[in-house]
Amino acid sequence: MEYFVKKESIVREIWGKSDTILVIFAGASAEFALNKAVDWLYFTGKLPADPLGRLFSTVTYARQIVFFSHSEAIGAIKRINAIHSGVENQRGNKIPQWAYRDVLFMLIGYSIRAYELLERKLSQDEKQEVLDVFYRVGKAMEIEDLPPNYNDWLSQRKQHLEQDLEDSRYSKDLYRQYKKHLGPVRYWFLLKVQELVCPQKVKELLHLTSNPIIPPALTTYKIMRYLKLDHIAKSLLLPNDYKDQIKDLDRFKNTNQKPTEVSY
Repeated sequence: MEYFVKKESIVREIWGKSDTILVIFAGASAEFALNKAVDWLYFTGKLPADPLGRLFSTVTYARQIVFFSHSEAIGAIKRINAIHSGVENQRGNKIPQWAYRDVLFMLIGYSIRAYELLERKLSQDEKQEVLDVFYRVGKAMEIEDLPPNYNDWLSQRKQHLEQDLEDSRYSKDLYRQYKKHLGPVRYWFLLKVQELVCPQKVKELLHLTSNPIIPPALTTYKIMRYLKLDHIAKSLLLPNDYKDQIKDLDRFKNTNQKPTEVSY
């Protein structure tokens, strides 16, 4: 069987672990809130109404692309394109190309950052492999002006961070929704993870500051994971309603689970 992402790819290793995925989306949730095109995610009201549900439905699609056959991955991308087209038709406008690139760049950037935070440093070839996979996703989505090599991506990524982010009323509202849905303790943990994984520009705009207790806490978590007790920490970090989804993140690559529909 032909896969969209080869079985030995580092991308499968990154997206095959629930803790790495949760860190990816902790970082992306910060940058989503700051993006100048976040109003598109507010248009239907689905994101602020259920930001955690939105996270898991998005993860389901991303992991179908990473772990399923080439034809199934292309089918998932086509469904994503159809959803975007539907929202554009409702609003009577087009999502800007730079906004599509921003989201793709987030997935590349936080995939690398999350894995390096929890596991090890990636080689240049492995970083290029991450870029290659999402470059092909972007091409299938007909996103324009994508950089084909990692060094060019770094340059464009820096430009996007400088040009496309702002602390807007949407940013403030989305963070209120995060706090509402997570509760104060879990929300605090979200901020701490964002401090560890987000680029400096994101941390500056959100006023995220380092906390001396977080590095030893991360070390403790890695020990818990080695002892196979990490499920305890994960259960503390997300509400009970999402425990089954968290377990599914670790089981996904060994099942034939089909994705649920993503709605915007």
